[in-house]
Amino acid sequence: MDVDLRKLRYFVAVAEELHFGRAAERLHIAQPVLSRQIRALEDELRAQLFVRTKRATELTPAGRQLLDDARPLLASAEAVRRRVTQAVRGPKTFTVGFMPGITVTPAVRAFAAAHPEVEVEVIRTTWDDQVDVLHDGRVDVSIVRLPIDQQGLSIRPLFEEPRVAMLPSDHRLAGKPVIDIADLADEHLLQEPDAVPEWRDIALELRTRGPKPLPVLRSVEEKLEHVASGTGISILPLSVATFYHRADVAAVPVNDLATNKVCLAWIASRRSRLLYDFANLATTVEWIPQR
Repeated sequence: MDVDLRKLRYFVAVAEELHFGRAAERLHIAQPVLSRQIRALEDELRAQLFVRTKRATELTPAGRQLLDDARPLLASAEAVRRRVTQAVRGPKTFTVGFMPGITVTPAVRAFAAAHPEVEVEVIRTTWDDQVDVLHDGRVDVSIVRLPIDQQGLSIRPLFEEPRVAMLPSDHRLAGKPVIDIADLADEHLLQEPDAVPEWRDIALELRTRGPKPLPVLRSVEEKLEHVASGTGISILPLSVATFYHRADVAAVPVNDLATNKVCLAWIASRRSRLLYDFANLATTVEWIPQR
């Protein structure tokens, strides 16, 4: 049985929205059409994907499994479409993704000089999509900040840099020349605890009252707004903290925090001379974090 990618896209929309009406609006189709397509997919898979009540729509165990499998499958299909389109339209383009605080100019200029026939483009990424842009074909290579899901990727280390604690400017620790991670034990971290294992291991809120829900933060600017308002603290690479400097937030060095590792990543299965040329060149240029 061949799985219809269109039905998979419809399914992912409903699974992410958990609401058929909102999913239909997002897909720009009528809700009855969407419902029929989901029923058809369930018939094809011989599995119930959703439980619908008057109050809510929820994924079944089969639905959760399909969502885990559907996202990378759809990303791969989109990557194929993008690369075929790129091959047809010409001239060749090569796209580099990069995270906040990282200056890619030296590597891009050196690559462009070595390949004047190639149009080089850059895309700024976030913690949420720095790997997604590789899998869906938006970029050829991505300058990523670890940790990431490295499955299916080739990784080449580039440099490391310190991380600092971002605190409200009136915080009791603001202005200290350096602190220990233990000094932050009673703070609320505006990140997934696994992203800062040093804090996770000593955090009082994880040991006693349980973690507070994390707000959805899609950018550094949003994260710093929450820090400035006193909602919590954040741990950022030094270059990011410096680049996004603001008077109402203090960046404080922390003694016992591991450095942030910056790497070049690309899809391991790809065989492209341009890709390998950029990867080899990336290890020879001087990577200067934004200051």
